[in-house]
Amino acid sequence: MFTLFYYLLSAVLYVAALPLLVYLSFKPKYKESIPARFFLRRNPPFNEGNSMWFHVCSLGEARALKPLLERLKKRVDITTITHTGHAEAKKYDAEVRYLPYELFLPFWTREHKVVVVLEAEFWYMLFWSVKKRGAKLVLLNARISDKSHKKYMKMAWFYKRIFSYVDLVFAQSEMDKYRLEALGAKNVEVAGNIKLAADIQKSKEYKKPKREVVVAGSTHEGEEEAVLDAFACYKGKKPDAMLIIVPRHPERFDLVYEVMQRYASQNGWSIAKLSEDKSFGSDLLLVDAMGELTNVYAIGDIAILGGAFREDVGGHNPLEPAHFGCKLITGKHFFHQKELFKYVSHVQYVEKDEICDALIKAKKLPSATVDAEVNIEKIVQRLKEYA
Repeated sequence: MFTLFYYLLSAVLYVAALPLLVYLSFKPKYKESIPARFFLRRNPPFNEGNSMWFHVCSLGEARALKPLLERLKKRVDITTITHTGHAEAKKYDAEVRYLPYELFLPFWTREHKVVVVLEAEFWYMLFWSVKKRGAKLVLLNARISDKSHKKYMKMAWFYKRIFSYVDLVFAQSEMDKYRLEALGAKNVEVAGNIKLAADIQKSKEYKKPKREVVVAGSTHEGEEEAVLDAFACYKGKKPDAMLIIVPRHPERFDLVYEVMQRYASQNGWSIAKLSEDKSFGSDLLLVDAMGELTNVYAIGDIAILGGAFREDVGGHNPLEPAHFGCKLITGKHFFHQKELFKYVSHVQYVEKDEICDALIKAKKLPSATVDAEVNIEKIVQRLKEYA
């Protein structure tokens, strides 16, 4: 009875949201994902044959699959939510789809022996549908952030229904295990964060400029201005410094470049786009292509990691800049990455108006380091047993 009610509610919400969905489908950010997820455009069910299905949300989770898939050594199915996650997932030996809206899942899903859902992708109709088709359901890298915990607990009766369909949970930490069990999850094991197992590599080799390089990575709206303000302050003390900005979302490239042009004009700085100039000779450089962040971290001296200077994003993965030995600066709102930051040393956590001071202090501080590893062999073995 509850499942029928939930399904009918999802249908009502779908009809109510149709005008907005049609409108958003014309936005560059959503022009592929919304038609696929909400109208099944070019998004058919999986072909039969693969026994394992992984569901991830976005780019970071898609990348985290790499060491697992290398050890499993078998073709799998993958669903994603975002277009960046979709593009990353297509790099694997896998069939890749967008996860449809819940209304479509009961008839869109196909039989699999095991379905693995990463992090906090708790979709009721997904869980119900795959269990009805006989799959083992595993939550991997499962987490409940500090910010989300109270919201989950208010809906504990609902999440107990969701977790009743789950066979096995690999949690990121003891705290996540405690919170998941409080919501009704069973068979919870602490496995650590599988992102620690990632093999971080450059896809291109850039020659490091003979000047200090500051990289602002994975920035969001409002963060670029704060970084540019801080850089203007810092450049007065370090004239040879250059700033590379890598926006998190590609649809913002043009807008961010306009902001950078304004600052360049006001301060007499040179400016370039990576797609047009790879000399790294300008004061400001916009990275206007996907897949370049690790390449520029590799030549960076200081990294300002975005997503944590706003209260609504939750931070981004600090492992890449730490891997390349950057001095690391980030904001204080990193709640979605709290587990990863536990393993990274020598990070400055600051507010927007403190970035300049952090840049000045960075000279006397050691580079960031990653102080932990995760063994994913146990996870691989359990998945092989289910499959």
